[in-house]
Amino acid sequence: MASLVPYLLLTAIVVVLLLRSRRGKAPLPPGTKLLPGPPGKPLLGNLLDIPPQHSWLKFREFIQEYGPIVRLSIAGQEHVIIGKESIANDLLRERGTIYSDRYDAIASTQLLCDNMFLLFLPYGEQWRRSRRFMHHVTMSPVAPTYKPEQTLEAVRMLRDILRDPEDYQIVFECASVGIGMRLMYGQRLESGRDRECRTILGIVHELERVASPGAYLVDIFPSMLRIPDFLAPWKRYLKAQQRHDEAFFTEMVERTEKDMQAGKKARSWARTWIETKEKWGLSDREAIYMFGSVFDALATSTSSAMMSFVLAMVRNPEWFAKLQAEVDQVVGPDRLPNFDDMPNLPLVRACVKETLRYYPVTAGGFPHKLTQDDVYDGYYLKAGTIVHPVQWAIHRDPELYPDPDVYNPGRWLDPSFPTYKEPLTVYPNLQNYTAFGNGRRICQGISIAENSANLQVALLAWGSDIRRARDANGTEIIPPVYDYEIGFNVAPKPFKFMLTARSEAKAALIEQAYQQSLKEDPLL
Repeated sequence: MASLVPYLLLTAIVVVLLLRSRRGKAPLPPGTKLLPGPPGKPLLGNLLDIPPQHSWLKFREFIQEYGPIVRLSIAGQEHVIIGKESIANDLLRERGTIYSDRYDAIASTQLLCDNMFLLFLPYGEQWRRSRRFMHHVTMSPVAPTYKPEQTLEAVRMLRDILRDPEDYQIVFECASVGIGMRLMYGQRLESGRDRECRTILGIVHELERVASPGAYLVDIFPSMLRIPDFLAPWKRYLKAQQRHDEAFFTEMVERTEKDMQAGKKARSWARTWIETKEKWGLSDREAIYMFGSVFDALATSTSSAMMSFVLAMVRNPEWFAKLQAEVDQVVGPDRLPNFDDMPNLPLVRACVKETLRYYPVTAGGFPHKLTQDDVYDGYYLKAGTIVHPVQWAIHRDPELYPDPDVYNPGRWLDPSFPTYKEPLTVYPNLQNYTAFGNGRRICQGISIAENSANLQVALLAWGSDIRRARDANGTEIIPPVYDYEIGFNVAPKPFKFMLTARSEAKAALIEQAYQQSLKEDPLL
């Protein structure tokens, strides 16, 4: 029987492709036309045109050839890729009632996340309940500031990276996971090698692998879901991983409950939910997954951006020198930068925003699904179409970003650029920036991510020198412009650089600030 499975599966796939191809030949509504796009092959469409890794690079090529909005067909499934911010806003924001659903990527949404993960939730009641709670703790007028927690982790980051710069990836990830544990659960992360840090990062990286386009054929051919588990080791693996992940997320909320029972007063989002759960209409399991989903996002987003920032500074050292000059002028040599300095540090904010433009963390954008037929600029988009706001292409739109392939923070500070805004005490900032998603699916933690990145960049500029490494012959090592990990949230692969304290006096001040932070830490 087992020997027949490949043949039965192949037959099922061919049947599905034939059915899809026939469905796709329905006549267009009068007065409409199809979007432009590359011609596809029979049955497969554009499936073979799209690389399994870093698909956004190919998407940008399509956009450059066919225009800012392009139609693709992948094994009978309609896709649209967007490479212009105004079009993404027109569809995903202004028509958000029909463009806010999610694509059911079966391997990740169903098998790995059991239809519970906030990022993947359909545009329905559970999603709305979860968003309402997250808005309460992140964006509402009564939401507290989380700057004390972010300061504690940022100071530790600076101190740790100076002590062990070769472990920069672990240091940045520890800062992100540390903030996540504080905000989500009221817990303190001791080090980047703690079990909690390794576990959540493992969950994140596996989710990114599974959700990557082409990782599992079941996402293209959903009929494969009917294969019995005993004949599908990939199904058994993903379900086992789901149980592991849920157990960890449950354990973290249970820790918060135990701390509350012990009389500890540390604030956290889990504590807020436990104390007011009757207001939100979320089951315990829904809340556990909500926190786990957001913890996933917090654990890697800022750390990925910071690794990209260092890469940008190594490749463009003239900008790091300018950054140090600005921080020196505003802060001086006798104290560390803090959040009160940010209105006077426009270049710090510009470097953060330009890094996210040049190296978007979610480079392919996260796909939306259209829930009813629509017409845009005379083009027909049918219900069920998957819409990709491709950040890699949107952030390289030459009309909005002249010389888009040049890393230039000055584009946010120079009135001759279309991205310039005043006053520079407020702009540039990350509010409503496409790097954080579009429309009703935009990330609710923008302010938290922005504050963390701004402070960490200011601290690195104030306290460290970042330079190119040299090889055995004394030649500078310049890392590649784009050599990134695989996933939908991406960070640069390890690269060589030199990082040292700017002076012994500053190193001493950093150590003093770190020791003082230990005394002020409410979790110690």
